Amino acid sequence: MRACLLLGSVLLAVFAGCSRAQDVAAPRVVAAGHPAAKAPPARIAHGQAVNLRDYLVPGKTVIFDFTSEYCPPCRAIAPYLHKLHASREDLIVVEVDLNRPGVEGIDWESPVAQQYGMNSIPHFKVFGPDGKLQAEGKEARALVTGWFE
Repeated sequence: MRACLLLGSVLLAVFAGCSRAQDVAAPRVVAAGHPAAKAPPARIAHGQAVNLRDYLVPGKTVIFDFTSEYCPPCRAIAPYLHKLHASREDLIVVEVDLNRPGVEGIDWESPVAQQYGMNSIPHFKVFGPDGKLQAEGKEARALVTGWFE
């Protein structure tokens, strides 16, 4: 029951998301011994423009998680994404960090945020094993959170 309540809280936070109207400063911390500490997803962009196709892995489903350390729902869902990454051989999670170094708060003006038209996070793009875009936005969010169970 407790696990269901926790998952429900995380899903509520994820579906609420962060938008340009919100800006909360709090760093993300992953505890030692957590699955994410063993095999963390790659964290790319750091605010700079990036070609997602450069990070596709043939034969694997790749989840691109557009995120910021200043987004509470992003921090809430991160352990679940890290667990997926660590436990499923068919899935790869790649975190696309919106924030440029030294920018506090969600960096909505960063080159990568502008490149992909970000105005709400967490935001997902899921590419199938064939390298084709399978889902993005709300459809991708539902797909990804369905894998948490």
